[in-house]
Amino acid sequence: MREVFTVPLLVSLWCWIVLEIGLVVRDVVRRKAKLERDRGTRAIVALSLGGSIFVGTLFRQWLPALNAPAAQVFAWTGVVVIWLGLALRIWAVVTLGRSFSTFVQVDAGQAVVRRGPYRWVRHPSYTGLLLIAFGFGLGAANWLSLAVCAVLPALGLVPRIAVEEAELTRVLGDTYRSYQHTTFRLVPGVW
Repeated sequence: MREVFTVPLLVSLWCWIVLEIGLVVRDVVRRKAKLERDRGTRAIVALSLGGSIFVGTLFRQWLPALNAPAAQVFAWTGVVVIWLGLALRIWAVVTLGRSFSTFVQVDAGQAVVRRGPYRWVRHPSYTGLLLIAFGFGLGAANWLSLAVCAVLPALGLVPRIAVEEAELTRVLGDTYRSYQHTTFRLVPGVW
């Protein structure tokens, strides 16, 4: 399985890393790289995502007894889920356009976007991140790796969403509150 799966998994993860670096560079160039409103959640998200992938890799190596059956099916399904997550994250970025930032900040004249993936969830780029991490957990084809990659990133995103929504509500007021009442945060029909 390692020989067949290593390359697609690594290529997928490197594509994700390149995307994230590109988004940060975009923010720096546009002078949107400000941490004032962040409250440390940027680091929490990075640690939860990176940590889940690192720990998931270790569990795959250290606990082969917990490897899933049909490892190649898990592996290739994981690659597909990673790419679905990347596609969703890119769709969210493109839909928000200039309003998208990897830093917590809201412009006073910013409109509440209700099209694209924002029709169904308020934070589709975070849903994309969750899919990427979950896909890696599937790709590791180890039950404990999958659990870590499903839970740890979600725990890291919860405080980030709280901080971001507080800022959106503070700046955009009732317009954003109205949007909150008509959409879910991350998963359509669930939360």
